[in-house]
Amino acid sequence: MSVLKVIEVLGNSTVSFEDAVKNVVNEASKTVKDIKSVYVKDMQVTVKNNKVTEYRVNTKVCFGILD
Repeated sequence: MSVLKVIEVLGNSTVSFEDAVKNVVNEASKTVKDIKSVYVKDMQVTVKNNKVTEYRVNTKVCFGILD
């Protein structure tokens, strides 16, 4: 049996939603080991002068804490 923990992590990117999720995984993996999955809970964009300037994601990162 494995034990999993879930943390909420916010990410952003000026490129795309996909890039924002990759940023979440890259940053979370610096301190969290054994990431199993990332659930995208919410997505939003910021707009300036009628153009999308930033993509934002609210995620839940699931990782193992025991083997």
